[in-house]
Amino acid sequence: MTKTLLLSAVIAGFASVALADPSGKLVLYTSQPNADAQQTVNAFTAKYPDVEVEWFRDGTTKVMGKLRAEFEAGQPQPDVLLIADMVTMEGLEAEGRLMAYPEADTSAYAAQLMDDEGHYFSTKLITTGIVYNTNAPMVPASYTDLLKAEAKGQIAMPSPLTSGAATIHMAALTSTPGLGWEMYEGLADQGANPQGGNGGTYKAVAGGEKLYGFVVDFLPIREMAKGAPVAFVFPEEGVSAVTEPVAILSTAQNPEAAKAFVDFLISTEGQELAASMGYLPAHPGVAAPEGFPALDDIKLIDFDPAKALADDRANKEKFLEIFGG
Repeated sequence: MTKTLLLSAVIAGFASVALADPSGKLVLYTSQPNADAQQTVNAFTAKYPDVEVEWFRDGTTKVMGKLRAEFEAGQPQPDVLLIADMVTMEGLEAEGRLMAYPEADTSAYAAQLMDDEGHYFSTKLITTGIVYNTNAPMVPASYTDLLKAEAKGQIAMPSPLTSGAATIHMAALTSTPGLGWEMYEGLADQGANPQGGNGGTYKAVAGGEKLYGFVVDFLPIREMAKGAPVAFVFPEEGVSAVTEPVAILSTAQNPEAAKAFVDFLISTEGQELAASMGYLPAHPGVAAPEGFPALDDIKLIDFDPAKALADDRANKEKFLEIFGG
């Protein structure tokens, strides 16, 4: 074989390796609900049948507790994380725990939804606004409407000590001119008693125990389509959002499969999957599911995840000062 032919064969061999589909075991830690996680894994493995996905699911706080223990032991297990919020990802990035993947195609997305250096990637928008019982005497249009007499003693809220979405919502609202910590002080004066997560808040409002609350969008939007006596408001000041970002750990054992998983979630196909599950896709070119306004019609409150991370302890201490431990 001539040198030219040999070189061509070597190049072709490298190209075939580079283009080969990923394979092997991929370990995923996620905070998705079980059914959504299974559907996500099924769709990914249908596309990449040579990858075997092993996954663990719990709330973001418990996922991170498990992962922290693994860090301490020097044996982190996951290749990839798919969890609730960017603030948690900012913390991991600051510790050098995330692998940069700047080659991922994020060109269609709003810049603020992605890490500048490609350490994490938003996969959907789960906004927090106002849920109300359709028997309520007032239809709120603004957060400040919850400070009116009609809402006194009738407000349910998830706790930022329990819920990542509630933590983000608190950070967003308290940084918004015209709301600030005065909004939370007013909610306390209204008799609000934040506790638990979004599921408990939704049940309290849907069941009529309370008439108003802060809650993630998909819970009331899904259930109102089934006849539940609730409605969801995107307040005039805007909504906060958790974006269920995905990231590759710097210690990933199968980085190629992890990159393929990231690519799948932010692809049009992956975003259509999110919409089919009833979530607002982060990709502006993918239609929102029934019951949601178009992405362009939703006003997002300005949010800086790095600042929220830096302020997290002080924010929670302030929250405890207002509402008690």
